[in-house]
Amino acid sequence: MSISATSWQLGCGVTTASEGSGDRTFIEELFALHHGEIYAYILRMVRDADVAADFAQDTFIKAYKAQDSLEDRTKARAWLYQIAHRVVLDEMRRRRIVRFMPWTGENYGAAPSAEHLAMEMRFSGPLARALARIPERQRAALLLAEVNDLTGLELADALGISHVAARALLTRARESLRLALADEKRQEREREAAIDAAYAERARALEANPPSDETRPGR
Repeated sequence: MSISATSWQLGCGVTTASEGSGDRTFIEELFALHHGEIYAYILRMVRDADVAADFAQDTFIKAYKAQDSLEDRTKARAWLYQIAHRVVLDEMRRRRIVRFMPWTGENYGAAPSAEHLAMEMRFSGPLARALARIPERQRAALLLAEVNDLTGLELADALGISHVAARALLTRARESLRLALADEKRQEREREAAIDAAYAERARALEANPPSDETRPGR
């Protein structure tokens, strides 16, 4: 589920009387250009189409109301992600939303990272659980960089931190994910080993005490 331009306009209180507004036209252009990727980022964070649609609408409503704070319109994309990032984190904390989408998407960098390779291999179960275990800001940094393909400067702007701090956060996030994913895989191996052991024990029990003719299935 997504939203239309009309939806956020109504949320902003924009009416036909303001159709000639340059500010309205600017936000409409941003909506047309970036709504899809903003919605996709939010959806991956919350894994709920209705909630993601609400958060995306909130993002563009806040953007419309705060557009005077955007000093350089060439940085509008990162500015939208910054607003979306704040909306998601604030609302996730308020609503206690802890569901996450498996990673998808493409990275157009020169060389794919380990996280991107993991995404392409679609380790949906362990990866989704590993993502849920790392801090929210680190998870957001990974999604923005690896899925939404933000540059280092765009990532810094979106998170509201310096370029150096953004790089450090992304490094910590990758390490956190690596450790969490390794632990998830270890736990998965242990679960599989426990299941195998239970089956083996059952087979040994049946071999030691085979059922009599009277108790065999079909008798």
